[in-house]
Amino acid sequence: MAENLLFNSFAKGSQQLTRTKGSNCVIYTRVSSKEQADKNLSLETQKKACNQYAERQGFNILADFGGTYESAQNDERKEFTAMLSYVKKSRAKVSHILVYSLERFSRNDNSIWLSNQLRKLGIEIVSVTQPIDTSNPSGQMQQKMLFLFGEFDNQLRKQKCMAGMKEMLLRGNWPTNPPMGYDSIRINGERRIVVNEKGKLLKMAFHWKADEGLSNESIRFRLRQKGLKLHKQRISEVFKNPFYCGLLTHNMLEGQVVDGNQEKLVSRDLFLRVNGIIEQHVQGYKVLEENDAIPLKRFLHCHTCGKLLRGYIVKKKNIHYYKCCTAGCCNNRSASVLNERFASILNYFNLNISADVISLLKTQMIATFNQLTKDQQDSSKQLQMRLVELNLKIGRLEERFIEEEINAELYHRYNSKYIEEKKELERELYQGSNEVSNLDKCIDLTVNFASRMRLKWLSGDYAVRQQIQFLLFPEGINYDRKTDGCRTTRINNVFLYLAYLQQIMTKKKRGIPELNLNYASLSSWVAGAGLEPTTFGL
Repeated sequence: MAENLLFNSFAKGSQQLTRTKGSNCVIYTRVSSKEQADKNLSLETQKKACNQYAERQGFNILADFGGTYESAQNDERKEFTAMLSYVKKSRAKVSHILVYSLERFSRNDNSIWLSNQLRKLGIEIVSVTQPIDTSNPSGQMQQKMLFLFGEFDNQLRKQKCMAGMKEMLLRGNWPTNPPMGYDSIRINGERRIVVNEKGKLLKMAFHWKADEGLSNESIRFRLRQKGLKLHKQRISEVFKNPFYCGLLTHNMLEGQVVDGNQEKLVSRDLFLRVNGIIEQHVQGYKVLEENDAIPLKRFLHCHTCGKLLRGYIVKKKNIHYYKCCTAGCCNNRSASVLNERFASILNYFNLNISADVISLLKTQMIATFNQLTKDQQDSSKQLQMRLVELNLKIGRLEERFIEEEINAELYHRYNSKYIEEKKELERELYQGSNEVSNLDKCIDLTVNFASRMRLKWLSGDYAVRQQIQFLLFPEGINYDRKTDGCRTTRINNVFLYLAYLQQIMTKKKRGIPELNLNYASLSSWVAGAGLEPTTFGL
């Protein structure tokens, strides 16, 4: 044998190094959920059993890991990862990892590979309730079987859970937390998903997108002013999520779209408008959302039922019509007739006056603006004076504290009180602020736009026309086929005032007959401003 040592350099295969098992160990405990961690005594039971086992075997416990809730379905667990890192890098060589049962260690198909890697480092996984001798192939096979049973149990649970969630979705019930804008509450023991305050702001965002054609960035700015901050990606996700119009979509539904039981934030019609979808008509033909020949579609309302009028074309005659789809309303009209009617309405808002009259009109607008905001400006001045006085109080309080005229308790009590009052005053000043950084420039832009409004509408495409329509009439116009008349509940005050002033200055008959509208309600706007007419209305 001694002579054979000379030939060791010619030997094949690597020499198997056996690592002597030591007595150092670590303990790992876990539960699967926060509820178990808070209410269950399982963690204490696991640790107690591991400590007793270590004491019986004479093991030296180097560290405890876990002690909290971590899912065993993956190995990206904070405590689990920390434990693996420790046993690999510890100066005191770790020989055993003690767990209550093997499923506490891992319940996925990676557990067999991981146990082999640890075994190569001389570290054995020991279940204190499942005594297995892993020093031989039979014991190692038994351990692998237990790992596989844990994975199999996982898959069965997942299958049952997924089936239950899919059934919930098919019944229209959302199984997890609802998206932003909704709260999950219980009424008489029944779960309800209802719109909250954020949802009301998101509803406004849908209308801004559909009715005013605002960009996502402009909508984010408006929402931020109202206290709701959203990232660019988030606002896009909101607009593309059909949950807000009462529908459910989920990977578990495998391509199906299901009616949901949650409270609708917006109508399906509005959701489609926001997303620019080409709709399929029930008869089979398609209606293009943006059709220049029918710009008043979804702007005109049926006088009878209040629903939006749709647009369609009679192909034989090649004539476009507006129509209410509600059975029995019989509210339809040629698109060209109503388009011309709207163009004639725009004549009243389109400024067609001389430069001298425009200059006088701008002066009147500034005077009216100042008159309307006078009370607000006075209130703002009072708030500013109170803020100055409060700052002086805070300053005096600090001086008295520095001079040791008052103790720390009094200082902090009154300082916190003054700070809260200051925040409230600043909030009121911000909310009540109605200042325009450059009023002259703002009025110039408005007048210039009004001077070209009708031309821009006539020459614009569908999107431009819709923007102008909703800018003037935010709630649209009602059309009644029986009387062939139009009415509206709301007109943009700025442009209504421009139309009113133009008729006064040009001494034209006041009102908009096409809308059955007079200006009697505007008389208080110009009272005392220097241009009050002798009579108002028609």
